[in-house]
Amino acid sequence: MDCEEIKVPEEFSDISPYNDEDFPKEIARLVNEEGFENAVKYVIPDVNYAEFSSQLLQIKNKHDFQMQIMLPFLRKLEKSTTKGVTASGMENIADNMPNVFLSNHRDIVLDASFLNLCLTLNGKPTTEIAIGNNLLIYPWIDMLVRLNKSFIVKRDTSKRHALEAAQHLSAYIHFAIKQKHQSVWIAQRQGRAKDSDDRTQESLVKMLALAGNTDIANGIKQLNLMPVSISYEYDPNDYLKAKEFLLRKKDPDFKKSQHDDLLSMETGLLQNKGHAHFHFSRCINDQLDNLPCNCDKNETAHLICNIIDKAIHSNYYIYHNNYIAYDILNNSSRFNDEYSADEKNDFCEYLNSQISKIDIPVNDNEAEYLRHMMLVMYANPLTNQLIAKGLEQEK
Repeated sequence: MDCEEIKVPEEFSDISPYNDEDFPKEIARLVNEEGFENAVKYVIPDVNYAEFSSQLLQIKNKHDFQMQIMLPFLRKLEKSTTKGVTASGMENIADNMPNVFLSNHRDIVLDASFLNLCLTLNGKPTTEIAIGNNLLIYPWIDMLVRLNKSFIVKRDTSKRHALEAAQHLSAYIHFAIKQKHQSVWIAQRQGRAKDSDDRTQESLVKMLALAGNTDIANGIKQLNLMPVSISYEYDPNDYLKAKEFLLRKKDPDFKKSQHDDLLSMETGLLQNKGHAHFHFSRCINDQLDNLPCNCDKNETAHLICNIIDKAIHSNYYIYHNNYIAYDILNNSSRFNDEYSADEKNDFCEYLNSQISKIDIPVNDNEAEYLRHMMLVMYANPLTNQLIAKGLEQEK
């Protein structure tokens, strides 16, 4: 499926996936990591780790690792934690043209993983995956993700070195697209949109364009950027996101711990997500050609973000949960034809059961705030789609 690999220059060795020539050495290091062994046994309780290690040591490159290890694992995860992972818009992906797939961000691990599952099952090459170094909590995680075609986004740089890190990252992404002919996935913003109000960060667009050595619009055009809309029927992390909203409301300086990130990764990976859908919109190059040419850098970045956001918002898969949450929040019956009374009762019970998982004391007002924020999470995809399609005014 993938053509012969072009070796990554040494200048990118601090952030790039491992070259295939280094794969056997790095996989041997990984299987001897106690933390990796413990993680494998936790996620696959019935695993024979000695046999599993032996299987890993037979693999010689990233493509075979994905096809022999990651693909079966993701199919098993799809079967055990979803009602199915589906995709639309595959006809928009041109053969022999690598893309930057830029999507909204719901789940730390599975957004990119399930996206690559959709690509693989439709006969398309997998992408390289952008991952923040804040999630590389243990050395074995760094090893694992780079064996799995991930590259590192440095988020712990000082303000003084931030531009240098952005230029370095942009240069690698341009190298991946232009020289390796390798598609790339990156989220539209740093971190997940906790309230599901998905907006592309202008700083991200500026970063992507940096290495284009031209204006922002043409720098982005070189990357064949394709917006992707990700829709989960249920977000297993919804109650953890609501808890974070409450903690920030009580203490604006609240910061998540590494334990919080690990819990979010574990919960998103292993708990029920219902149905999951990925829509691949058309490459935005034609729209970039139509941008006004008299805009400054900031205005151009803003217009590009609007193009991306409109594509993502317009193509969410809307579930009955989204309709129910919208009607409850707006005290309306606008979409009551989209769900039954039983479905509404089930969703309200689901919200209550998720709130009951929150492990901090809450009073009645705080419980109502948590419920409100969870309703906002489920309503926002529909609200934004209505606005994108001109069926509702932005508030």
